[in-house]
Order: sequence, then structure tokens, then C-alpha cells
Amino acid sequence: MKRIIVLLFVVIATVATFVNARTLNDDFIDSTAKSHKLIFIDGKPADGDELRQYTDSVRQRIAAFYYDQFHHFMDPGAPYFLFLSKDSKLAMGIGGAVRMRAYYDWGGAIPAPGFAPALIPIPANPSEMRHFGTTPAGTCLFFRVLGQNKTLGEYQLYIEADFTGYQSRDFKLKKAYAIINNLTVGYAASTFSDPAAIPPTVDAQGPANKMTPTAVLVRYMPVIKDKWYLAVSAETPDAAIGADGKNTSAVSNWLPDFAAFVQYQWAQGQHVRLSGIVRTLSYRDLINSTNHNKIGRALQLSATGSPHRSVTLFATANYGHGYASLGGDLMMGANDLVADPSQPGTLYAPASFGWCLGMKYNFTPSLFASISASQTRFLPSHQVAPDLYKYGIASAVNVFWNMTPRMQVGAEFDFGYRRNFNGDHRSAKRIGAMCMFSF
Repeated sequence: MKRIIVLLFVVIATVATFVNARTLNDDFIDSTAKSHKLIFIDGKPADGDELRQYTDSVRQRIAAFYYDQFHHFMDPGAPYFLFLSKDSKLAMGIGGAVRMRAYYDWGGAIPAPGFAPALIPIPANPSEMRHFGTTPAGTCLFFRVLGQNKTLGEYQLYIEADFTGYQSRDFKLKKAYAIINNLTVGYAASTFSDPAAIPPTVDAQGPANKMTPTAVLVRYMPVIKDKWYLAVSAETPDAAIGADGKNTSAVSNWLPDFAAFVQYQWAQGQHVRLSGIVRTLSYRDLINSTNHNKIGRALQLSATGSPHRSVTLFATANYGHGYASLGGDLMMGANDLVADPSQPGTLYAPASFGWCLGMKYNFTPSLFASISASQTRFLPSHQVAPDLYKYGIASAVNVFWNMTPRMQVGAEFDFGYRRNFNGDHRSAKRIGAMCMFSF
């Protein structure tokens, strides 16, 4: 499998560079960019070439929403209603999406709307072998402002909230940030993540190794010759410490996480990225009354590209110590620091490894299918409880149809597998459907 992962990265990085970068997905984005309602707040430009050039400029800025470096497949598109100034120096969009999902499990249900192998019950609960559920999670509202200022230069403001809180119905802030030229400040996707390299899924959980943390951060991201992207950030930590309250306890966060990436992009939405993160993970030894700091660190290699006009490939691989809470299966528990059974009062940062491979095929610009497989492995260096999660595999096959630029439906089959350290294992199956209308 490691050879397959390496081979796919090489294919994406080399083949896609030498083929026609224009894809059917780009055609769909162009058609979506033309479906917006433009509202001029202080009079529109004169008819003719001036208006045509102005409209083309606006549509280019709309299309840029979909090529954002941190745009995920499930993120809402550009707002349908755009309020524009006559001099094109200010644009404000108000939009949202109504998203409904339905799913059915059989042969042993996962007790959650998200299909995560870590949640497969072992042994199976005889009273929960089948389950039908629905969720409005992912329904959202957002506001986006784009502007130009003599002092600030190019700037952008963004606020998004969705219904993913308690029982998937409470309104919850998802993102809130400002971008001023190359600087991002606010609650945004972590620099360690690469949402664009995650294959599309109907299920909200996605791949078993998905790294999509969100944090309050300060990020500097310069662009060199429209090909190279560099980024470095300081981010508010949210560690998951496996303290038992008897021999060990968690210590308050006192240093930010530091993340960075370097990326080469040969076409919009197609790139290879190497990202990393360093974290300070602190705990208290209650037996000896001492505080300790452990270093968590991880690397992720990710890529997405189109070697053919109809084909898009996705690949991610991540490895490190003490990064479990940033995403994937292991975030279901407190696995950033775990106990060393040979030394009571001692915690350490265990290793873990994850990968994901995916492919999307566009039959037309508005109809596509995708397939993906992913795995996360927990690699502690000391003995653990025999019923603890060792590794999990998630796979998905789906089809999506954009009935209109503003309405999408999808269907998916998910298969998951979990194995514990004692060898016990179980699989899970789910079929799901989704309907989304955006505005």
C-alpha cells in the first residue's frame, strides 16, 4: 500500500503537469459563476464594453471562491446574491445552503450520523443491528465581503455558521476570519489541513485520516509567481490529553501550535503540498507533583490533480506523534498523550499514521462519481488495553448530480472495518443520500 501511495503522488505531480489542465469541473465552476444575481448599490457602470469588462471581473472573483486553498468539497459555494459598488472596490455576498442527509445501517449500526470506523461497536449490540437516521447537519448561512483599500490593499471578511451543534440542530459558529493581502486572522481552517485534497463524500465524516481542524490563528501565506504557496501560522491549541485524574491530570494550554506548509500549484485547484505542525502537550504527574511538556509533531503530504479532463485524483498521507485530536478516527478519544503503564504518573505522545486515496470521474460537468479508501493506524510504543482501537478502514463509492448550479443530490455506499489490539474486529455498512440547495 505504501508503494501505491507514493506512486499516486508521483502520477499527480508529473502527469498532471504535462496535460491540459482544463477540466470538466472547471467548466461547472464557470457555469456556476454565471448564475449569480448582481445588485449594484450605487449605480451600475454604463452599458457596453465597460459593463462587460466589469461583469467578467466580478465572475473571476466569484470563481476564486471555489479555488481557495482551504476550500472543501462540502463548503458552500459563492453567494447567489452579490451587492456591488460601481467602482468595483467593494462586494458583499449573503448566502447559505439547506442540506439534508438520510442514511441506513445494517449488520451492526454505527451509533452516530458520521460514518467513522472508530465508532463501530465491538461486540455488536443485538438491539442496534439496523438503524435509519436523518440529519440537517451542514445547513448553513454565511457572509463574505471583498474589498480594496488604499491603506489595506486587498481584503476579505468571512463569517459562516451551520447546524452541527447539539443533536445536529443547534446553530454553531464554523468560521470567522479576515484576510488582508497575505495575512489571515481569525477562526479558520488550520494550516496543517488540505481540504481540497480530500475526495468528495456524501457522509459528513469523510476519510478515516481526514485532517480538517479549525482554530483561531494568525497565518502569513505569500504566493511566489502564482505557482508556489508558502504558509506559516500560530494557532490556538485544543489538545486531548489522556489523563486519568488519579496519577495524571491535564495542564492548561500555554503555547500555541505552530504549523506551516509549502505547496506547488500547476493549475487552479491542482497542487502538491507538504505541511507540518509542532505542538506543546502538557500534563501534571500527580504522584511526584511535577509538570511535564511533551512535543507533538506531524507531517502531511497531500495532492490533487487531473491527469485527464474527466479525472481528478486525491491523495493524503500523514504521520506523527501527538496529533490525534486534529482529525480522523483517533480524535474520538483522548489520544494526544496516553499513559505509560510501566511508569505510573507518566504520559507520552503515541505515533499514528493515516492515508487516503481517491478518484473522481466527471461524466459531464454536472454529473460525477467518485471512489475512495482510507486508513488510520494507532501505533503506541507501550502496551495498551486489548480492546483499544488498533486501526480502521473506511471506503466510499458515490455519485453526485448537480441538477442546477444551485441544487445537488448524491447517493453513497460506505464500508468500514475496525480491528482492536486483541484481534477482535467488525465491519459496518451504510447507504446514504443527500440533497442540498444553495443560495
